Amino acid sequence: MAGLDAFTEVLDGPVYVVTAAADGARAGCLVGFASQCSIDPPRFVVWLSTANHTYRVARGAAYLTVHLLSRDQRALAELFGGRTGDREDKFARTGWRPGREGSPVLNEVRTWFTGRVERCVGGGDHVGFVLSPVEECPPGKGPPSPVLRYQDVRDLRPGHPA
Repeated sequence: MAGLDAFTEVLDGPVYVVTAAADGARAGCLVGFASQCSIDPPRFVVWLSTANHTYRVARGAAYLTVHLLSRDQRALAELFGGRTGDREDKFARTGWRPGREGSPVLNEVRTWFTGRVERCVGGGDHVGFVLSPVEECPPGKGPPSPVLRYQDVRDLRPGHPA
């Protein structure tokens, strides 16, 4: 069966931390599969692993917050990508504030947006959450430069159970 290894080996897209809150729980994880998927109306899709604690919380969330990391924020990538919310509260280890319906907004991240979950799309071992933006970082904060990319974190071992 054909795979995508040769194709994906050369990709080096940005990585994001996606956060969610629902039913008294909050969660966040490192995401490498995400993209703008519509210009008009504006839409963005984030793909969450079905094995991930964040996926289980996000299923009940009305809003998700997507944070674009800068290259000097590898420690945040390690926290949200190398640990699981099944075992620990990642938010106890970083500054954050509650955003729309409690969706955590990370204090250290300059570029982020919160989106209303419009629909979910199955995609194998990941589910795509299509988001309609409702709030974004204040103007003038500027984009991180340069952004943290997949090749910068490809050595991280996922924190969620296999």
